[in-house]
Amino acid sequence: MKSTENMTVIPCSQNAELREMIETYAEVLKTEAHKLGAHGLSEHEFYNSGLFRGAIERVRGQFSATMSEKRQFVRHILNHMQDRELIVDWQSAGEANRHDYSVSMPSGRVAVIESKGCLDGNNTNIFDRPPQAQEFIVWSVCTNPGANPRHNVWSGIHTRLSAEIISRQQRVDGVVVWDMVCGTLGRPCPKLVGAPGRATEIGPYSLPPPCLYVFPATIPSPRNNPHPRPQALGDVQFLQALHDCFGGRDEEVNYVDFQVEHRGAETMRTTRVSRDGSMVQESGATAIRRT
Repeated sequence: MKSTENMTVIPCSQNAELREMIETYAEVLKTEAHKLGAHGLSEHEFYNSGLFRGAIERVRGQFSATMSEKRQFVRHILNHMQDRELIVDWQSAGEANRHDYSVSMPSGRVAVIESKGCLDGNNTNIFDRPPQAQEFIVWSVCTNPGANPRHNVWSGIHTRLSAEIISRQQRVDGVVVWDMVCGTLGRPCPKLVGAPGRATEIGPYSLPPPCLYVFPATIPSPRNNPHPRPQALGDVQFLQALHDCFGGRDEEVNYVDFQVEHRGAETMRTTRVSRDGSMVQESGATAIRRT
């Protein structure tokens, strides 16, 4: 293994300057909100009325509920891949299905995609690999520029997905972390530093290569399969197609493995992520807790 100094589970980091601006603006908003709008309330009445909190929760809910922006992004990506014959066809699964997209690969394989948000919420735990899936991919589309990608990716892979894979026997072949905020001021991409030509222009987006995480092909089991190794990138054809289509480099691909064991009544798992021959993050042995 190479040195792991300065390596993290995902290359990008939260934009500290933007985060500070968000926090400062939020404080101003909290103390000056009574001056906005035509509510006709005094400052005391305004802050005791629940109007401010109700308005904030309404806006928050509207941001969380809307899927149109995320769907537009994925549609642009899949159409671009189809135009370049890296995939044959794709379909939106519709509201009747738990998953979001079904993709036909040139080999005839079917890749099923489950679209998620920032990976740090309980929604990440909710997925079902459908029987027709020959590859099952979780795709994180996180539209919050103030989110912390390093916290979210590790939370998603270790805390949430590893527990679901092991306890519910739900195989996930890989994770994509990539959206329209990548490479913008809100989430600068190290892959473009000194190499802006690596960006791919698609519709309204200028995108760096995606961050890909390749998982094992089998489900870890303490007795029979305690430490399955990650697949090769080429074994997960949809991830390989993304990698080829958007100029990924082999040294940028992340490989994830899970090691499980029994300790008394507990099932413990250790999660490791490696990239370019280096271990970039490793958990301790952590019990799987289910609620």
